[in-house]
Order: sequence, then C-alpha cells, then structure tokens
Amino acid sequence: MKRNNVIIILGLFSFFGLAMNLTFKPTPIKIEYPSSWPKPVYNFDNNPLTQEGIDLGRKLFYDPILSIDGSISCSNCHLSYTAFTHVDHPLSHGVNDSIGIRNSPALMNLAWHNSFMWDGAVNHLDVQALAPISHPAEMDEDINNIIRKLIGHSTYRESFYKAFQDSTITGEHLLKAISQFELTLISCNSKYDSVMLKTQVFSMQEERGYELFKKDCSSCHAEPFFTNNQFENNGLPINPILLDLGRYNITKKKTDSLKFKVPTLRNIEFSYPYMHDGRFKSISEVLNHYTNNIKVSNTLSNKLKSEIKLTSNQKVDLTAFLLTLTDKKFLFNKDFSFPLDKYYPDVEKKKKTD
Repeated sequence: MKRNNVIIILGLFSFFGLAMNLTFKPTPIKIEYPSSWPKPVYNFDNNPLTQEGIDLGRKLFYDPILSIDGSISCSNCHLSYTAFTHVDHPLSHGVNDSIGIRNSPALMNLAWHNSFMWDGAVNHLDVQALAPISHPAEMDEDINNIIRKLIGHSTYRESFYKAFQDSTITGEHLLKAISQFELTLISCNSKYDSVMLKTQVFSMQEERGYELFKKDCSSCHAEPFFTNNQFENNGLPINPILLDLGRYNITKKKTDSLKFKVPTLRNIEFSYPYMHDGRFKSISEVLNHYTNNIKVSNTLSNKLKSEIKLTSNQKVDLTAFLLTLTDKKFLFNKDFSFPLDKYYPDVEKKKKTD
C-alpha cells in the first residue's frame, strides 16, 4: 500500500511539472534606442526577443563549448569592456594557438546591419556565428558536434526549452539565441548622445572637433551609428604578409579590391588596435594615415580623393570629439558581461561577501 502511495505522489509531481512546462511562456523583450534613430533592419518577427532567449545566447556567447577543444568562446575575441573586440593583439587568436588574418570587429548596434565581417561574407546576423565557429583558425568546430555536446548538458536542454519552448536543441535555435543576445548590444549613451538630446553640451574643443568630423569624416562614418555600413578602400597599403584583398575575396570583382566594411567609431577609445589588420595602435596613427599616407589606387574611395588637411591642433580637437563617443554604460553593463549571476550564482554570491 505504501509503495502505491509513493507511486501516486511521484505521478502527481510529474503531472504538475509537465503542466508547469506546458504553461510556461517566454518573456517578450523589446530593444530600446533613441527615437531619432531609424528603425532596425533586422526582422524581429523571425526571431522574437525574449529574456530567456537572450539569457541563453549570453551563456553560449561566453561558453568555450562552441570550440573544438573547449578553449575558445566568442568572448575571447569580443570582450565586453573593450567594445566587444580584443585589444591585446592585432589579429584574432583561435584554437591550437592559431592566428587569424583579421582584427575582430567591435560588436554593437547590430540590428541596423545587413552585412557582417570585414568583407561582408555574411549577410544575416542569424548565421554570422557559423563563420567563426567553423573557421580553422578560430573555433574550428562543426555545429552538429556542438549540438551533441549541448545535449549532454541538462541545463542547456532546460535553457533551450525556456527560450524556444522546445527541448530539442537545434542549430537554428543555437544561432538565433546568440543573435538575440547580440541584438541587445546597443550603444546609445555616450556624451555625444547626451548632446544630441540637449542634456549636455560639448566643450569648445569638442565642438571644434565635431565640425571637423562633419567636414572630413562623416561621409563614411555617418551619424548616428558612425558607419555607413558600406565597403570602402580607405587608402591603406596592402599588408604584404596577409595579402588581404577584402571584399574582392567574396565578389571577385576588381572594383571591390582592397575594400573593407567601414567600422563604427562608437567607443573608439576602447576598441584599438584599428583597421582590418589592427595595424594602428592609436587614434593619432589613424589620423596621420588619413592626412599623410593615403595610397592612391583604382578603387580608392571617392570620399578620399580630396586631400584631408589637419593641423596638429585640429587633430587634437578631432580626437577630443571622438572621445565623446565613449559609452561607459554600454562598456560596463553587467547584463553584457560573463553571466556569473545567472549561471554561477555561488561564485557571484562569494564575490559579494568577500
């Protein structure tokens, strides 16, 4: 009789557990951005943001399980406090001490992008993560093998169920979860943004720099995202070691030779080294390139065919303006950092008591 009672009780727990799962609904989330900004180009109808999806994507972003040997995560090349890029070496590093051919692009405001990578090899955020996952000099992993690894983790099965109401882990859901997290990486709280909202004012030096910026830089680094999301040849001599032809590698069009995607200047103070190959370590080196070292070629951007002239004082003024694009609320947002609080609560609790 007691055995029957135990079975009945266990059955009731299973029933209520199933009922709770059946009634669980993910929490919808909407990204927030200034009303003056254009609408995102990303189609949220195909991948609605939920808190559970964002949490799962954040966990995957920081988990080296995505690499073949468990040593490299997305965050290895995209550090939250350096505008989601890396600053300790010019080129990205991967598994087995591999070195890639490019500097990692900073990640922010991705809902307004319709092409990704320095050469635009990927045209949709939901598949972008496949590129570093499969690249032999980055994660060198197969997504099907990643799924097999994730299936072995009960916490991931639960997380996928909460995010997509389906405990079957698929490549599509894995990639969409990463996208959901990345779509929340919105930088719109710099001093520049406050000036645009008329809650702060530029200093005289910053104002002079802003005028210079609008005159000499804004055609490629267009406000408010400080990129036009186009591909331009900005007059860099070809790297003799990498021999990287940029967009040409994708399109095979001679007119695309040496063209690379224009990077955002938001948080430029923290996103060095600069250019697709990380050749410049400082903003001053970048400005010297544009004023003194443009290499003329058939595909040079039309926007750079007129000489840019800046005095040393003007370069200082322009740099002062560029520093107003620093968004510390974005850089140090705990919701974007390694998820100790959600997935390692004991460690986070210990940190607070130490």
